[in-house]
Amino acid sequence: MEVEQKQAQVIEHFVKQASSLQGSSLVSLIVQLTSHSSLFAFSEILAVPNVLELQGTGYAVYIDLLRLFAHGTWSDYKSNASLLPPLVPDQITKLKQLTVLSLAEMNRVLSYDQLLEQLDLSNVRELEDFLINDCMYAGIVKGKLDHLRRSFEVQFAAGRDLRPGQLGNLIQTLDDWLNTTNNALLTIEEKIKWADKKCELDAVHKKAVNDRVEEVKKSVNNKGGRDFQAFDDILFGETAGLMDYEEDRTRTKRRRSPVH
Repeated sequence: MEVEQKQAQVIEHFVKQASSLQGSSLVSLIVQLTSHSSLFAFSEILAVPNVLELQGTGYAVYIDLLRLFAHGTWSDYKSNASLLPPLVPDQITKLKQLTVLSLAEMNRVLSYDQLLEQLDLSNVRELEDFLINDCMYAGIVKGKLDHLRRSFEVQFAAGRDLRPGQLGNLIQTLDDWLNTTNNALLTIEEKIKWADKKCELDAVHKKAVNDRVEEVKKSVNNKGGRDFQAFDDILFGETAGLMDYEEDRTRTKRRRSPVH
């Protein structure tokens, strides 16, 4: 977010300058902005009327150069170097940074071999230094270097300017994503309704079961009380009678005269 905010300020600055310059002064500005360490988007500058007026003049190649930085790569420059102005070292670094962003749009794991070829670097040490110092420290990409597997795993990459005609594809992709998301939300809502209904039915069933259990408990308790009372009457009634009988026998024995 900090990188994007800083870039927005840089773009606004260069747009204002480009709107007030013409001819060779505007060409110098284009060289300056394509070398700037915090600028990685150029479409707004390309849309400035003063810049578009360079078309058809002796400075038209600088519009092509600006378009290259907006959409192209280091390989594109090498293929068309004879038709474009020579680059200063900072412009070369910038274009190679932009090349990494373009590669990251297509794949999240970039092989060292691919990067060495696309960036025109001679060895792995040079490549890793470039990825760390000129890309990750610049905040345009985040990722992990895997020296053993000779690859760079991209976790984040800043976006580049949209190419002509790419906006329609992007809109279609977003529409497809929106439709998929809406369908997923409908499915989730249906599952939530089903779950709510099931919980409601479970609650009703649980209440019915609990009510039935209470009825059974009451029935058992009432019946058990009567049975236990009858059992008590029988048990203690018979025991009391037995005790009275034994007591009478004892008393009878005590009344007999001793035998001499």
